[in-house]
Amino acid sequence: MKIRTKILLVFAGLTISTILIMSILVFYFANQHSFEDFYKRLEIRAYLTAKATLPYYESDSVIYNEIREEHLEKLPAEKEYFLQVSADGTVHKDETLSLPNSFYQQVRRENKATFREGDRFYEGVLYKSKQGLYIVIVSAINKYSVEYLGWLRKILIICSVASSVILVGAGIFFSKYILKPIRHMMIQVKSISSRNLHLRLNVDDSGDEINDLAGTFNNMLDRLETAFETQNNFVSNASHELSTPLTAIIGEAELALNKERSAGNYIYALQNILHEAGRLEHITKSLLHLAQTGFDGKKQEWRQIRSDELLFTVKNTIDKLQPINKVEIDYSLFPEEEDKLIIPGNEQLLELALSNIVMNAIKYSNNEPVSIALAATEKKIIVIVKDHGIGIPQEDLPYIFSPFFRASNTGRFKGYGIGLPLAMNIIRMHKGDIIVNSEVNHGTEIRVELPL
Repeated sequence: MKIRTKILLVFAGLTISTILIMSILVFYFANQHSFEDFYKRLEIRAYLTAKATLPYYESDSVIYNEIREEHLEKLPAEKEYFLQVSADGTVHKDETLSLPNSFYQQVRRENKATFREGDRFYEGVLYKSKQGLYIVIVSAINKYSVEYLGWLRKILIICSVASSVILVGAGIFFSKYILKPIRHMMIQVKSISSRNLHLRLNVDDSGDEINDLAGTFNNMLDRLETAFETQNNFVSNASHELSTPLTAIIGEAELALNKERSAGNYIYALQNILHEAGRLEHITKSLLHLAQTGFDGKKQEWRQIRSDELLFTVKNTIDKLQPINKVEIDYSLFPEEEDKLIIPGNEQLLELALSNIVMNAIKYSNNEPVSIALAATEKKIIVIVKDHGIGIPQEDLPYIFSPFFRASNTGRFKGYGIGLPLAMNIIRMHKGDIIVNSEVNHGTEIRVELPL
């Protein structure tokens, strides 16, 4: 079932149900009011009849009869009964009346009582006159209420049906109107494929949920376009990086086997082959590390790590790989609370990520001073690696975490463009992030943020 149909059914169901319930309540309360109103009319007639028929003074009889004749309309099938009550409480009943004893008892107890028999209503009042104590009963058929309720029922049914038709029509219109932007969005999304990922959905300034949905789709398309570009760059760069040493190895082997050569020539050829094979091994191992860090980390050994000890381990590793370095640990921002030094993670992977970042800082600063600082907030630790090297051009910053991508000013430095992507994968495995700030010829600052 389409959403438009669901909206229509829910909207129509709720509104029509509300109208029906309100109509039933109106009819019920009107019905109750009509009964009470009719009983009130009978009560007034009962007292006037009693005062006119059993007056204290003869003159009162004339006045009350005049009021009855001139101001009170005769009710349909109206009847009057005067039942005398003896001193012992016995009621002299009228044989034409079929009222229950409880009616008379209620009149004696509460001075009045009501009773209904089909369409005929009875009102009895207790009246004391000079002639004695009487129960005065007035009865009539409630034709006015029947006609009024019939008219009201007809009006409510007509209004309910008309309202239902109007509401269904309004529901159809509004469901189409509300879902119109979604239909346009669907048409736009269907037109986007891998060949035109640069297309985006129209986003206005309305600020509604549909506009937010369009923005979310655009963000997803941005990520997909970046992923496609990264994949294409990865495939092309990986092919190039792998084919270069393979071509050199094959060329050296073919050249060595082309004709008889001296031992020195063979040794030279084998050295070239060994060098290119080592280069190829380094690339494949880097690719393997990069692929392994694409997992969610559940198979890795995770434990609580002291971030300060991790920095010391990284410094020792750098000293072994690059004995002549100017890497210094800045202790000025170290947190005083020990709890803010503990992070969950895999020590070997974090050491590999930070080592790659520091080695890049050394390499691209021509072994100028590099500082490593450690700071902490309430929710995360921050490792800051700062150098004074060649920096990264602003136009290259969005791509520095793409595999095999190298900045435009790194041509004279040896590298494969795998270190930073590998570090980013590892940090993201630990639910962290890497933030890079750089200025050409002034250096680079890399902030590694990891949750406590």
